[in-house]
Amino acid sequence: MPTLVVATRNPGKLKEMQAYLTDPALNWSLRLKPADLEIEETGQTFLENAGLKASQVAQAIGEWAIADDSGLAVDALGGAPGIFSARYGNTDADRIARLLSELGERPDRQAQFVCAVAVARPDGTIVLQTEGICSGEILYSPRGVGGFGYDPIFYVPTEQMTFAEMPPAVKHRVSHRGRAFEALLPQLKALSSDVNP
Repeated sequence: MPTLVVATRNPGKLKEMQAYLTDPALNWSLRLKPADLEIEETGQTFLENAGLKASQVAQAIGEWAIADDSGLAVDALGGAPGIFSARYGNTDADRIARLLSELGERPDRQAQFVCAVAVARPDGTIVLQTEGICSGEILYSPRGVGGFGYDPIFYVPTEQMTFAEMPPAVKHRVSHRGRAFEALLPQLKALSSDVNP
């Protein structure tokens, strides 16, 4: 069974990816990248950063690698925080407070969560890329206790809940990451039969 090295040090991200890769036909095992391997995210888009992380990790250790890059893009803020979502403050509470402060009382609160996923061969060549988008709006104050990051202020009208209020199965289905992996899985399945016939 081939291994996909996940280009993150975050065990939570590994667990989240494993939840999407449960189909036995996929035939890949996942493991975290080495903790001392640092990748600088210098891309201008989510897709560029995902590709950069997957490619550099694959080249550094000579194995297949998978990476994702995701964040929140708020229309009224010109797409901010975007690729800087994780660096918008020191804690989730700081990031939410800053975003709500910058939006103020503006009525236009449309936003999208975006997730890009890339898979690289051991030589660093990117062979698969997908992007998933979940549209919603930013509430005036947080709601719900689940999830992480901006989840308590990201409201999905079709579900009438924030990400933080959603049961895991619902978030798994409608989230940006869920949509990116839904697009990726058939390609990953085809790839796994080529790599491990």
